[in-house]
Amino acid sequence: MHRHSAEFHDNRYSRAHETLFDGGLRVMGSSSPQNVPPPMSVPGYMDPEEALVASLSSCHMLVFLYLATKAGFVVDTCRDHAMDQMEEIAPGKPAITRIVLRPAIAFSGARLPTPSEFDALHRTAHENCYIANSIKAKISIEPERIAGLRSEPLGRQEYMS
Repeated sequence: MHRHSAEFHDNRYSRAHETLFDGGLRVMGSSSPQNVPPPMSVPGYMDPEEALVASLSSCHMLVFLYLATKAGFVVDTCRDHAMDQMEEIAPGKPAITRIVLRPAIAFSGARLPTPSEFDALHRTAHENCYIANSIKAKISIEPERIAGLRSEPLGRQEYMS
């Protein structure tokens, strides 16, 4: 963050900032427009809450893909529509109290996972995700296995981290 205007003490400074990752990726960040109204926030930039949920989703997916490969399954697509829930845990103290991952996964190949194998892959992926092991929020995994053009919900798994 670099202040570009005289305003600061009036709380009207820009929350826009840039995060530089190993390898050179630059991601523009800002506070959420739900917390700080524009123009002090930038709605098109990633906010910290989104970054946390995206990190958890990415970690779960990467561990899941590793486990699926080890089990001999072929994953064609994997996408997630993750969400978070914020609540006040004490007066004036907000927290992300729940994160819901909704991975939708399509398989192909000679060997497809049974519903119990699919659930076990998600359970083991969650147990081995170091991001999930690092946060206090309740994490729910609601996977969906996609078969062709139709989807087949396989239930809901809830885990406490």
